[in-house]
Parts: sequence; C-alpha cells; structure tokens
Amino acid sequence: MGRLTETVKILIILNVLFFGAKLFNPEFMDRMFSLYYFENPNFNVWQPVTHMFMHGDIMHILFNMFGLYMFGSPLEKVWGRNKFIFFYFSAGLGAALIHSLVGYFHVHQGIDVLLSLGESKLTIMEMLNNTTGEGSYRAIEAVGLDVESFFSSWNVPALGASGAVYGVLVAFGLMYPNTGLMLIFFPVPIKAKYFIPGILIMDIVGGLTGNSILGQNIAHWAHIGGALFGFIMAYYWKKNSMDNTRWD
Repeated sequence: MGRLTETVKILIILNVLFFGAKLFNPEFMDRMFSLYYFENPNFNVWQPVTHMFMHGDIMHILFNMFGLYMFGSPLEKVWGRNKFIFFYFSAGLGAALIHSLVGYFHVHQGIDVLLSLGESKLTIMEMLNNTTGEGSYRAIEAVGLDVESFFSSWNVPALGASGAVYGVLVAFGLMYPNTGLMLIFFPVPIKAKYFIPGILIMDIVGGLTGNSILGQNIAHWAHIGGALFGFIMAYYWKKNSMDNTRWD
C-alpha cells in the first residue's frame, strides 16, 4: 500500500464526519444531504455535492474509503491536489447527473402511463408520496409500468462516494492498465484493463435488469455516470499528454 495523500485524507475525514453525524440523526442527515430526485420536494441544490459524503452503513463507507485510498492516492501524487479535486468532484457530479436522468425517465414514463389510464396528476402525486397506506404505489397495476423503479426514483435518495470513486478507478485503470486488482469474492489478481470493464458490465446489467451480484439497493447508473465522466476526463488528459501535468 502506498502513502495516504493529503487531499484523499481530507476527503476520507469529511466522509467519516458526515457518517458520524448521521449516526446521531439519520433522518435529518439523509433528508438534507442525500440526493433526492430533482422534482421531489426534498431536493436541495447542494445535494449533488453533499450526497458524495453520505453513506448507508459501515460497510458502504469502508468499501468506498478503501477504494478512494487505494486508487485516489496514486492519482493525486501524479496530478497534484487541485487537479485531483477537480477530477473527483466532476466524476461525482457526473454520477449525480446520470442517476437523475435515469430517474427522470422512470418517473415520467410512469406518470405518462398512469395519465393514459385516466389518473389525474394530483392522484399520481399522492400515489408517489403515499408509500404505506391504501392506494399507495403497491396497489398500482398497469401494463408497461415498472412500479418499483417509478416509486424508488421519486422517493429513494442516492448517497455515497461510489460514483466519484468509480471515476477514480477508471482513471487509475487508464494510467496503470497492467496493475493486478482483486474482488473479495474472487481473490485472484486481474489486470486493471480487464477488471474495470468487468465491474462496469456488472453495473450495466444490474441497472438494466434490477438484479446484481454486487448487492441490493445499489445506484448502478450513478456508478456508470461516475465512470463515464472519469473516463472522458482521464482519456482526454492521456491523449493530450496531460497525465503528468500537475495542478498544485
């Protein structure tokens, strides 16, 4: 393991502080700082940034912070503090954007289906916001409507540094393609140039099917968004010989 760099250390500390605050008041912290769908009344303009510091449980934050340390520190050493900060937050915002666009598709597809069946917009909003009582989303039966995605896209906030970390992972793979990486459940080193596309394929399958070997309640499209924005930036820098250009 390499040395923990200064910016990565600060990011890890901030994530731990947010996680600690959530332990004392989880409802408030999730409502204020996790990323709600942008048409939901709980959405706030700072959430695309703050959701990167929120985590669901101890394993969630441990995996993300370990990934940030392992793959972020080598990049910061090469790029310098400011370039790494720009990259990290750009990847995280890209994750938020793609996640929100997919949410927009699910929400408005559902609204259109229900409107075509004669439901009023007011009734549909009541369905979206009523999650437990009679007439909630669980009672909806309509051909062409993915009820679970319709409801969860509106009501369930995204949280975690995973999108930004995926961007960091992709950049690491572009810079060090022959480095051996391992999955916990498959402890055999695989070169980064094969390992990272494999992880992304699993996320794409999980996002399209709703089933994933990576676990449940995963924002797959946020992962893809972070990876996509990370790839675009890292590939551009690599193609234009900017890999070793530092922004200190």
